[in-house]
Amino acid sequence: MKYQGVFFDFDYTLGDSTIPIFVGFCRGFAAMGLPEPTVEQVRPTVGKTLYDAYTMLTGDADPEHRAEFFHQFQLAVGEIAVGPDAHVMEEKSVLLPGAAELLRDLHESGVKVALVSTKGAGTIRQIFDRNGVTHLCDLIVGGHDVKRHKPDPEGLLFAMEQLGVKPEEVLFCGDTVIDAAAARNAGVEFAAVLNGTTPAEAFADYDHVHIAPDLVDLHSWLKSL
Repeated sequence: MKYQGVFFDFDYTLGDSTIPIFVGFCRGFAAMGLPEPTVEQVRPTVGKTLYDAYTMLTGDADPEHRAEFFHQFQLAVGEIAVGPDAHVMEEKSVLLPGAAELLRDLHESGVKVALVSTKGAGTIRQIFDRNGVTHLCDLIVGGHDVKRHKPDPEGLLFAMEQLGVKPEEVLFCGDTVIDAAAARNAGVEFAAVLNGTTPAEAFADYDHVHIAPDLVDLHSWLKSL
C-alpha cells in the first residue's frame, strides 16, 4: 500500500443519509413556515453545512434564519431530537456498497483510517456502530470538532496530527470539489468517488490521483498500488 493514511468524507463517499436529511429539511422548513423542498432539491446540499444548505435552497442568507433552521433540523432528526426521532438519522442512514469491505481491508493492512466530515462525529459513530464498523476507523473528525469547515484544511491537518502521518503519506477520498479543494489545501493526494451528485468532469480543475465510479472500484485501485 502506497499510503500510510486513507481519510474519507462521509456523505455520498462512504454513506448515504439522504432520507433522514430530507426528513430534517421538511420538518425544519415546515416549522419556519416555508414550503417543503423535494428530495432532488435537497440532494445537492448533502455534505455542506446545514447553514449553507439552507441558503442554497432558500436564497436567504440572514444569520438568524440560518441559525433557526439549524436548530429546527437538529430538533427534528439531529443531535437534540428526542423520542423515536432521536434515532432517525442513525436508522435511516446506510453505508454504500463496498464501504465495510474497504474499511476492513485498510484496517487489516495497518493503514490509518480517518473520517473528516461536516456531519457530527457522534452521528457518524452511531451510524458506524449500527453497521459494526466503528472499530475499523482510527479517528472521526466531525463538524463540531473544527472551527473552519472544508475546504479549509483544518480537519485534515488535525487528523494527520492525531494519527502521526505526513501529508505525503495520506490520500483523502471524497465526492465533491469541496473535498478536492480541502485535500489541495492540506497538501494531500485526492481520489474522487462518484457516489454523489458531482460529475467526473467537475474534478478537472483539481489535482486527483483517481476518479472512482464507486467504492468497489476505489478498493480495487487501492489494492493495485
